[in-house]
Amino acid sequence: MITTSPLDNLHFDNRFLRELPGDTENINLPRQVSEACYSKVLPTAVSEPQLVAYSPETAALLDLPDSVCQSEDFLQVFAGNRLANGMESYAMCYGGHQFGNWAGQLGDGRAINLGELQNQRGEHWALQLKGAGPTPYSRRADGLAVLRSSIREFLCSEAMHHLGVPTTRALSVINTGEKVLRDMFYDGNPKLEPGAVVCRVAPSFTRFGNFELFSSRGEINVLKQLLDFTIRTDFPHLGEPSTATYLAWFSEVCQRTATMIVHWQRVGFVHGVMNTDNMSILGLTIDYGPYGWLENFDLNWTPNTTDAGGRRYRYGNQPSIAYWNLAQLANAIFPLIDEVEPLQQALKTYKDHFESGWQAMMANKLGLKAFATATDNDLCTELLSILQMAETDMPIFYRQLAKLPLDLGLTDDALIAPLANAFYLPETLSADYQTRLAAWLRVYIQRLQTDAQPEASRRQQMDAVNPKYVLRNYLAQQAIDLAEQGDNTMVLDLLELLRHPYDEQPDKQSYAEKRPDWARHKAGCSMLSCSS
Repeated sequence: MITTSPLDNLHFDNRFLRELPGDTENINLPRQVSEACYSKVLPTAVSEPQLVAYSPETAALLDLPDSVCQSEDFLQVFAGNRLANGMESYAMCYGGHQFGNWAGQLGDGRAINLGELQNQRGEHWALQLKGAGPTPYSRRADGLAVLRSSIREFLCSEAMHHLGVPTTRALSVINTGEKVLRDMFYDGNPKLEPGAVVCRVAPSFTRFGNFELFSSRGEINVLKQLLDFTIRTDFPHLGEPSTATYLAWFSEVCQRTATMIVHWQRVGFVHGVMNTDNMSILGLTIDYGPYGWLENFDLNWTPNTTDAGGRRYRYGNQPSIAYWNLAQLANAIFPLIDEVEPLQQALKTYKDHFESGWQAMMANKLGLKAFATATDNDLCTELLSILQMAETDMPIFYRQLAKLPLDLGLTDDALIAPLANAFYLPETLSADYQTRLAAWLRVYIQRLQTDAQPEASRRQQMDAVNPKYVLRNYLAQQAIDLAEQGDNTMVLDLLELLRHPYDEQPDKQSYAEKRPDWARHKAGCSMLSCSS
């Protein structure tokens, strides 16, 4: 008796393929693709897929119960060995600015979309396999991904969601049973690593670079088709496409991007490779490559070895890079508007929205009722300077700050004591530093006293935005090291831990400790490359 897989009963409504122009050539070879938003291509079959982990929350978005996610057919479909009924696989065509330079056509070089699933609530979710083999946009690459980068993307996608950061989601990570040759640090020492496929999930994977490519080529008809489609499917509240709607759309993209960047700065996330082809028009964190988390607070830190010289994408520069990227998107849609001033006005909404969002964010991090510009600009500026002066663990500092006793009569040592565990080298703190920190704490206490907020309320407010648990770089690497030996338990433990990043979780305290000294310069724990 032949039975139908539950995956074959899902409803796919593949609007991107149905309504936009596609590649007229059916050749899966690296090449320039003109006047097309996508190329149809099949995932590459793998030999021995094994499930590493799946996200129950993301599965629920797709109406997939645990029984389906734990089935053999789930493994075959989301490893790329089979297309379920309704799936139509393709790679998207786009370009982008990489490290500030126009790179021309890029496209989905190692990502293959499976289609748009419409769930029982009428929501559309695009499914995408990363590491599923070559596409016409793979250039000189193989289109594959390794287990280490796949686990990092899977865990971080879900961790960011539970932190309240706008992000793409991850359904599953699957070990393919294949070996993939990679030179992790581009230093002439390649080695074979376990291969893997991640299934990414988002309402749309459209990027700034999708619009840039068609504009750069003068393919204005395709540019208009893409923008009209994007407005109708992802921004229907703006109304039918028109010049005014285009401007309203761009303004909303600016505001969504500002919101995302504020959240990055709040939790200490550093994307590492903010190229325009890695910027979502929905304001979602997308393409988790050489990302990292601020452990010791450093505005100049970047996790990306490729960016180690110029530090273009360093933590403190992310807000201005997002603005620069939005300016490139404005240039891309200019042919449809043909006026500079309205675009400049729309672009200004990014700065306005970011500034107000950053102020509200800092007020919450510090437990203030509201941001008072007259006093709080100086308060925050001095704090960020102090955090840079000594090696200070960002998550621990803010969590401990919530426990600060509001007693101006305490000695400097007593004031600083609750924060002691946040310093990596407490024995090196100079007397001048301790005096400056204590002086700031006294100003901060006086500021809190003007709010007259109950202490319990203040602590609750601070703990709700200052996570206790983030995907610390060394924790991710430990999970990867075990998974490469066939032990997925730490991946699952971290997935569960990061579902509740603001809760105390007393039995998981070890995951909230400072980075151990052995991880300071260990590969995968400090700096990463774009290699995957």
